[in-house]
Amino acid sequence: MLDKNQAAPGFTSTNQDNKTISLGDYSGQKNVVLYFYPKDDTSGCTLEANQFTELASDFAANDTVVIGVSKDSCASHQAFIDKYGLKVDLLADTSGELCEKYGVWQEKEKNGVKKMGIVRSTFLIDKQGVLQDVEYAVTADGHAAEMLQKVKKLN
Repeated sequence: MLDKNQAAPGFTSTNQDNKTISLGDYSGQKNVVLYFYPKDDTSGCTLEANQFTELASDFAANDTVVIGVSKDSCASHQAFIDKYGLKVDLLADTSGELCEKYGVWQEKEKNGVKKMGIVRSTFLIDKQGVLQDVEYAVTADGHAAEMLQKVKKLN
C-alpha cells in the first residue's frame, strides 16, 4: 500500500481512445486525480464517474486532470463514456500492472465469498509526481467533491 508524501509510481497505459497516457505527461503541468474502480457501467462506478464528470471543469480550473482506471478494455471504456457522456479519461489496465503498483488489487469478500478485485481507491498526485492524498476503500457517492476540496488546497 502506498502512503502520502512518497513518489507516485509511474505508469503508461492506454485510454478509451487507444491513446497512450503516462504520468510523466503531466509532470510540472497538472495535478492528477487517479481513481481506481471495479467495473464499467455498474451502479457505484457509474455514480462516481458521473460525479467526477459534473466537476470536470472545476478540476480543470485547478490545473488537475481526472483519470479513472479499471481492468476493463478500451472498447468497454468508450461504451461507458458514450452511454453517460463522461468527461474523464479511463485507462484500460487489462494486465493489472497498474492496479498492482498502486496496491488496489486486493482480496475482497462479498456474500461470504472471497475473491481478488479492485478496491475503489483514489490517489491525488501533485505536479511534481508526489502523492498528496492516498485513499483506499472509498465510498463512491460524494467522493469527487471531497477530492476537489483536496485539490483546491494544493493550489
